[in-house]
Amino acid sequence: MSYQETPEPLCKPVSGSIELCVEPKEKSLGEFTVRRVLPSIDRRRVGPFVFFDHMGPAEFPPGKGINVRPHPHIGLSTVTYLFDGEIMHRDSLGYAQAIHEGAVNLMTAGKGIVHSERAGDDLHEVSTLHGIQTWMALPTDKAEMDPAFEHFPADVLPDFDIDGAHIRIIMGTAYGHTSPVTTHSPTLYLACEMPAGIALTLPDHYDEIAVYAVSGKVRIDDETYSGGVLAVASPGAKVTVSAEEQCLFMVIGGDSIGERKVWWNFVASSAERMEQAKRDWKEGRFGTVPGDDEFIPLPE
Repeated sequence: MSYQETPEPLCKPVSGSIELCVEPKEKSLGEFTVRRVLPSIDRRRVGPFVFFDHMGPAEFPPGKGINVRPHPHIGLSTVTYLFDGEIMHRDSLGYAQAIHEGAVNLMTAGKGIVHSERAGDDLHEVSTLHGIQTWMALPTDKAEMDPAFEHFPADVLPDFDIDGAHIRIIMGTAYGHTSPVTTHSPTLYLACEMPAGIALTLPDHYDEIAVYAVSGKVRIDDETYSGGVLAVASPGAKVTVSAEEQCLFMVIGGDSIGERKVWWNFVASSAERMEQAKRDWKEGRFGTVPGDDEFIPLPE
């Protein structure tokens, strides 16, 4: 995904175990819109997560679909997780990998990578797309690592029930289970489904944690959060999420990675590194995606 605008979601302070909540801001990606909650003006990151887009749910007529031209990244890992639909990933390392419901595409940009995200093989019919894309800043000692791409099928992720709550561990360790998805710093990423009346206490062994309500209504303390809101926990708080109705929510978090600069598709620790990335893309030094001559120009 490509990040091109100054974020302006509204942050609201709350009380109890939640420090603030972030209202999403809709962004157009041409064929469809996304709800963006990170980065926001008052909350730039949660753990290593510096970008969080909720895609869809969207329905496309025949011949239409996601169509993100090749663009560059540095200093981050992107994680794509779908509830429905298909995205075809291609990158400058030569990988071409379709992702479907429940699987994970993990692309680590490091010192630089280029990728595209296009519709899959279902363009001849009505298609749907619903999912989450996140960016995680790499720790400073790994920011210039070699780029890499990994795909994890849905059936390799831990998938289990606890007291009526259904949990999938996308990244990290929780409730005695560990995901095989590579992490470059302590990271937590869960998908949780619960029927009305069920409560789940979240792991508390990470520095920072937040809950994103994908659908339905959840209650934390005395506040109710509905689809599209990110509730960021207070430092050290013990958070229990209760389902007011059938719901799906994501949990993101991990250890703090410190200050980062985010501009367009680049994440860097210094202004100098950011400027170098801009020059490298403008002057064609990032490489290309095999078989794809299109690209997104550097924003002016």
